[in-house]
Amino acid sequence: MVTDVDMRHLRRCVELAEEALQAGDQPFGSVLVAANGSVLAGERNRVSSGDATRHPEFELARWAAANMTPAERAAATVFTSGEHCPMCAAAHGWVGLGRIVYASSSEQLSMWRTEMGIPAPPVRPLPIREIVPGLTVDGPVPDLAERIRQLHRRYHGA
Repeated sequence: MVTDVDMRHLRRCVELAEEALQAGDQPFGSVLVAANGSVLAGERNRVSSGDATRHPEFELARWAAANMTPAERAAATVFTSGEHCPMCAAAHGWVGLGRIVYASSSEQLSMWRTEMGIPAPPVRPLPIREIVPGLTVDGPVPDLAERIRQLHRRYHGA
């Protein structure tokens, strides 16, 4: 269940996705929130650097591994504009982060890409739960998914 507090963090993820788009990157943004509700870190997509692994969810997993205890990571929540790709979901699972809340799903993104005539990505999109079984995952959020769709349309010039 997505709460009003969750929505505030998801809206920040959308802002970060917009920042990524303005910087020439694919529109994805993520926020890491501690169990007490404090925002620990936020990140946006940075793949235009030439490094296709510079996804915000992956960066937050690295940050968490370096700065949080295993118990703190397990109690934290990652909020994100789009459902984790398999690489990011695996990093999330290996680092031991807790709940994930996303605004738009991988299934939605795949559908949008097809509608825009964009080729499939090099890695097959899979639901987070297929990569990290048993993880608490909430999303998509219809109120925000359309905003995310429009950001992707702008990125692809569609």
